[in-house]
Amino acid sequence: MEKSKIDMFLAVHADKFAPEHLLMLQEQLEQFPDDKSMILNAQDFKSPSTMMLISIFLGGWGIDRFMIGDTGLGILKLLTAGGCGVWAIIDWFLITDATKQFNFSKLQRCLMMYGH
Repeated sequence: MEKSKIDMFLAVHADKFAPEHLLMLQEQLEQFPDDKSMILNAQDFKSPSTMMLISIFLGGWGIDRFMIGDTGLGILKLLTAGGCGVWAIIDWFLITDATKQFNFSKLQRCLMMYGH
């Protein structure tokens, strides 16, 4: 992929990934076919700050976990009312990292699927 497209992608989405993943992502994007770069831009990466707000207001029902594909934990939080509120509060500290990991995994799947 062209350097300018890589720089633009990382500038737009850097906040959605953990800082330790950015260098690896840059290297992987350099190997990604330029004609398929629109596929990457079409991906819906979750905003960690938006997920934090959702976790604060709807985390007791597990909505935050459902949104990042963590269905098992979402159901568990839903059935226990967020672990009687305790689990919901703990998730306030975990959800941003979990969201960044979700975004990273999603991008990795996309790179593997379309990178050939």
